[in-house]
Amino acid sequence: MSETPVSIARVTFDPSDPAFFQSPYAAYDQMRQAGRLVHWTNYGFAATAHYDLVSALLRDRRFGRDISHVINPAELGWPEPADHVKPFYAFEKGSMLEREPPVHTRLRGLVNRAFVSRAIDQLQPRIERLCEDLIDGFIEAGEADLLAQYATPIPVIVIAELLGLPPDDAPLLLDWSHRMVAMYQFNRSRAVEDSAVAATRDFSDYVRQFIAERRRRPADDLISSLIAARDSGDRLNDDELVTTIILLMNAGHEATVHAIGNGLKILLEQRQSEPAHWLRLLDVMATEEGAAAIAEETLRLDPPLHLFTRYALEPCDIEGQSFRIGDKVGLLLGAANRDPAIYARPEEFDPDRFLTRPAPPQPMSFGAGIHFCVGAPLARLELRLALPALFRRLPHLRLSTQPVFGDTFHFHGLTALPCKWTGSRDGD
Repeated sequence: MSETPVSIARVTFDPSDPAFFQSPYAAYDQMRQAGRLVHWTNYGFAATAHYDLVSALLRDRRFGRDISHVINPAELGWPEPADHVKPFYAFEKGSMLEREPPVHTRLRGLVNRAFVSRAIDQLQPRIERLCEDLIDGFIEAGEADLLAQYATPIPVIVIAELLGLPPDDAPLLLDWSHRMVAMYQFNRSRAVEDSAVAATRDFSDYVRQFIAERRRRPADDLISSLIAARDSGDRLNDDELVTTIILLMNAGHEATVHAIGNGLKILLEQRQSEPAHWLRLLDVMATEEGAAAIAEETLRLDPPLHLFTRYALEPCDIEGQSFRIGDKVGLLLGAANRDPAIYARPEEFDPDRFLTRPAPPQPMSFGAGIHFCVGAPLARLELRLALPALFRRLPHLRLSTQPVFGDTFHFHGLTALPCKWTGSRDGD
């Protein structure tokens, strides 16, 4: 990969440094103040922390996730993947996340028809019942790790049921997913790579067996819909079908788990530090519009995804800097969400900003452009329902200890969320 022009400011922030990944926002402020584009030395590419530039580049068709449709990577001097990780990248080739038009258009169009066209709002009763059932399962204990016992099972069970995978297989699906997405972490190890490849093979074999079963006995689920679309034409080949199902499973829960966990952490800290404000937040949370505003503000303030990258697909100039084909740019979603040019008092938790008119632009938490998260409506619904349900049932909920974020910059999320409450039932 060619080097970023040295004329832009150079910044150094190690994504594996606890001082950074526990709270990267001071570093983002420094990046933003250093320039519209900076050279992030740890990654070796240009990056931006400005909302308008992040938004523009996510939509700029001169940049994309994949470059193989415009040039052979070997012509840029890019090395072939090492043999031991080739199975993972071969699998990834079928993912719409990693492709550009026309392949992306074909894959996304099929998923949109099969997934987005389902009325997400129709899932609301199921999600509400799931939240209540989970709370019933731990309420008498007086304490729980709400990341493991609440934030995780909600999106995992919902997306598994939507796809048609057995919810009882959730622990297995979670393990495979965690090991696969670890491939995106900074400075990954050989052990992480080997584990990801093994998980990719095992998950693919599992899905292929499930596809065979659904071909014999179709059901009212997303996998059956994707199979029907595949078998009625050339919309998906077999590898794309497997990859799409795994993508929807992984993407359908990984980020949402951390969105719920981060949101709960924000609200519990608000309760602790701003008790008077907390009473008003409870009133706001009790309405559908207010719950949606609180969910959006938690997504803005501490989103689970902080960095997307794009390759230049053609020579171009951005903010006075020249990019050649293959040059990489980092788009800092977490920084864009706290850009003071867009959000007043960006470091403060203020859901009123999304209740006033005109409201500010939506946060960059789900990306933008053709790769905007296809599951965003479902994630927003899960967050809007999960947060108020918990505080309604457990009005005395408190943090047991200060939660910490994991060393996984690719997913900004907690390692655990230990909480306690008084009373044996519904806060009594």
